[in-house]
Amino acid sequence: MITPTNAPEWRTAEWFNTTTPLSLASLRGKVVLAVAFQMLCPGCVSQGLPQAQRVREAFPDQEIAVIGLHTVFEHHEAMTPVSLKAFLHEYRVTFPVGVDEPDPNGPIPCTMRAYEMRGTPTTLLFDREGRLQRQVFGHLPDLQLGAELMKLIGDDERLRQG
Repeated sequence: MITPTNAPEWRTAEWFNTTTPLSLASLRGKVVLAVAFQMLCPGCVSQGLPQAQRVREAFPDQEIAVIGLHTVFEHHEAMTPVSLKAFLHEYRVTFPVGVDEPDPNGPIPCTMRAYEMRGTPTTLLFDREGRLQRQVFGHLPDLQLGAELMKLIGDDERLRQG
């Protein structure tokens, strides 16, 4: 079981929409919303990715980092990095997206396995210290996600002031 103090670092093979690879360590100081998705997943295309884009547009970059993790566990031949690049362009996904590192010993990629994800979309919320605070298979309703993000921002603000 993953607890708030032991969230594994992401293992990625490639990044899109960023000039440098990202990690939980590199994002310390920001609340992080990560959405694990597959480009051929209907729930990801209709709910997970649009919600992540709305969060990116609603919150300042200095407070919240929005990250996509392309976690391919099926249809590997169809979901290559070349296909993902075209998908991100066509769907106007502007936030950074990392490709979950494939596992040479099985179909489940490394980060997906480390977080024991059940499928996609999976929503991950991290506090400013990189600790996993929430993991949900599927996505949270917008109001609930917004409230949880504000709580993480507010809790951290109170800690820094007090």
